[in-house]
Amino acid sequence: MDDKKSQRVLVVDDDTLMREVLKAILRSEGFNVAGEAKDGQAGIAQVERLRPDAVCLDVNMPGISGLDTLKILRQKYPEIRVVMITGDASMSTVREAVSFGAVGYIIKPFNAGRVADTLRTALKPTGDSIFS
Repeated sequence: MDDKKSQRVLVVDDDTLMREVLKAILRSEGFNVAGEAKDGQAGIAQVERLRPDAVCLDVNMPGISGLDTLKILRQKYPEIRVVMITGDASMSTVREAVSFGAVGYIIKPFNAGRVADTLRTALKPTGDSIFS
C-alpha cells in the first residue's frame, strides 16, 4: 500500500463537523475518503459495503461505542487498520483500544499533520502502530 491514492479511509464520528474536518484533512493529504458514518452501527455497515483499508474511529458515540465497534471490526475484518481519534485521553481507554487492536490513537484537538502521519504509519505493510 505504498500509493496513498489506493488507501481508502472510512471516517466514523458522531460529530458532523468533526467528520467534515477529518475528510478535508484526509483528502488534502492525498487519501481516498471511502465514506463516512455517524455511529458504530453505521460504521460497521459501511465497512462491510466499502471494505476500506483504514477506519478513523471516534471512541464516544451513541449506541455502539467506538471501542465495541473496534472489537467487532477486528473480529470480522482483521486486515483493516483502525485508528482511534477521540477526546478521551484516559490511559485506561488507550490501553483498552490497544488491547482490542487499534493501531493508532489520536487525541482531539489534533493537527492535520498528526492525522496524516499516523494514518501513513498505520497503513505501512509492516503493520507499525503509532500512538499520539
